[in-house]
Amino acid sequence: MKAFFKLSILLLIVSCKSEPKSDNKTSEHQQKTEAKKESPFKVMPIEHATFVMTWADEVIYADPTGGADAFRDMPKPSLVLITDIHPDHLNIETLQNIPQTYDIVAPKAVYEKMPKELQNKTKILSNGESFDFHGFNIKGIPMYNVTEGRLKFHTKGRGNGYVLSKDNYKVYISGDTEGIPEMRSLKDIDLAFMCMNLPYTMSPEKVAEAVLSFQPKKVLPYHYRGLKDDKPYIYDVEKFKELVLSQNDAIEVSLLDWYPNQTN
Repeated sequence: MKAFFKLSILLLIVSCKSEPKSDNKTSEHQQKTEAKKESPFKVMPIEHATFVMTWADEVIYADPTGGADAFRDMPKPSLVLITDIHPDHLNIETLQNIPQTYDIVAPKAVYEKMPKELQNKTKILSNGESFDFHGFNIKGIPMYNVTEGRLKFHTKGRGNGYVLSKDNYKVYISGDTEGIPEMRSLKDIDLAFMCMNLPYTMSPEKVAEAVLSFQPKKVLPYHYRGLKDDKPYIYDVEKFKELVLSQNDAIEVSLLDWYPNQTN
C-alpha cells in the first residue's frame, strides 16, 4: 500500500512538471493582437469619395455629397470629415440637408467656402496638426500632387488626408493625393482608404507602390473614377489587388462597390 502511495505521488509530480507553464505575457500579447485585427467599425460606401463609417458610438460621414437622399437609409452623423474644396468632396447643399446632428473637421480652405452656420460647426485642422475630438485622435495628413502636369489639381497644404486613432486602431483616409513622403512614412496603419484615378491622383500601379512602402494591414481602394482618353473611366482595382498581393500577401485588400450604376 505504501509502495502504491509513493508511486501515485511520483506520477503526480511528473505530471505537474510536464505541464507547460502559463506565459501570461504571451497570452496577453496574443489577446491584444487578435483584438487589434478585428475591425471595430463598419464601412458603407455611398459613391466615389463619400462613405459612412460607424465606429463605437460615432457615425462618421466622409466627404458627404449626393444630397440628403444618398444618406436616407444611413444613421445620423455625429462627425463629418471633409478633405478638400472640390465638389466631389465638399457639397454645401448636402451638408445643409442631412440631419444637423454633427460636428465638422476640415482644412482652412474648406472652412472658408462654408456659410456661417456650417463654419460654426467646424474645427479647422491643418496638415501635421492633431487633436482629440469625439473620442478619436484626428491628425491632418498632407495630400497633394507631385507629378508635373498634375500640380494644379491638389496643392500642398490646401487639403487634408486624415489618420483617426482609437483604442490602438488607426485608420488612414488618403483624400486626393499621390504617393507622397508623408504617406509612405505612416506607421502602424490598420486600415487605409486609398484613392486612384488619373489624371487627378495615381494609377493602380503607383498606389500599389505606396501601399507596399507603408504596409497597412488592410486596404480599401476608393475614389477610383477618373478619365481615360478624356472619357469617364473606372480604374482597375482588381489589378491593384493583384499587384499588392503578389508582393505582400499579408496585406488584406478589400474591394467594395463604390459605383453600382457605372461601368466602363
